Amino acid sequence: MKRKLYQLKAGNMANLTLVEHELPSPAADEVTVELKSIGLNFADIFAMWGLYSATPKGIFTPGLEYSGIILKVGADVTNVKVGDKVMGVTRFGAYTSHLNIDHRYVSPIPNGWSFEEGAAYLVQGLTAYYGLFYLGNLEEGGTVLVHSAAGGVGILANRIAKIKNAYTIGTVGRKEKLAFLEKEGYDKGIVRSGDFGKDLKEALGDRDLSLIMECIGGDVLKEGYEQLAPQGRMVVYGSARYAGVGKRPNYFKLLYQHFTRPKIDPQMMIQNNRAVLGFNLIWLYEKADLMQQLLKEMEVLGIEKPHIGHTFNFDQMHEAIALFQSGKTVGKVVVNL
Repeated sequence: MKRKLYQLKAGNMANLTLVEHELPSPAADEVTVELKSIGLNFADIFAMWGLYSATPKGIFTPGLEYSGIILKVGADVTNVKVGDKVMGVTRFGAYTSHLNIDHRYVSPIPNGWSFEEGAAYLVQGLTAYYGLFYLGNLEEGGTVLVHSAAGGVGILANRIAKIKNAYTIGTVGRKEKLAFLEKEGYDKGIVRSGDFGKDLKEALGDRDLSLIMECIGGDVLKEGYEQLAPQGRMVVYGSARYAGVGKRPNYFKLLYQHFTRPKIDPQMMIQNNRAVLGFNLIWLYEKADLMQQLLKEMEVLGIEKPHIGHTFNFDQMHEAIALFQSGKTVGKVVVNL
């Protein structure tokens, strides 16, 4: 079977090229998926720039999540059948028209959801759910600070936190997004600026900050940590300050940001009774059984459909990536085939 896929060697996204390759039949424990939608993620950008430690060596195909239709099943596969509509995750390789994947990494698209919504759910939903409950230990009525609140993870984190009646404070990079936060049910919205510490303190009022979903880094991370209440937790799942526009990284800027990054003293963590926990979805990918358990737990919650903010065609991949990098997006950026 012929398939189309985007490939490059990490370092310069200008080299991302659409090629055609032969796809073999699936192995006994694999399925062949005809992709219908692909979800974009910050990890895609860092991988293409060569800044993600999990990036494959040499030429590779980016992309972590997708949705589509099962075309073939391996001899040992019983959980899905040909014609099923599925959503899935992969350790890179989703910028393609077809792929073979272990059957444990595909799940049925919920009834009433589109392919676009299926491709916008798994990475964001798993990150938000695992971060809030398994790492963040979110308790009833807690106060949660969510960065990049108008993005895929931020939207789902708010919805999931509200199930626990949490008081949610969301941050965005542009004031134009504040109205969206209000529509999504955030209790407070903050535009990140040089006054972030002061704005956060005002938003908290007399509430204790119990949990931070941190994906920015820099002074924002430092200020949030300092305002955490005793026994508060910060879950770090990204570092958007290192991202930016352009086909290749600005290495001088990155070096400056690296050497000026916040440094938290473990001895002071004991004194302040706070915790910092890191999360990388690639780790969860290696634990397929746990991933399926989490998805079953999330299904019970009845989370609303993901918000699709921007869609592109497969041959517009470069344009989709450029918009995603711009910081102007709201909700999920999806590429359709």
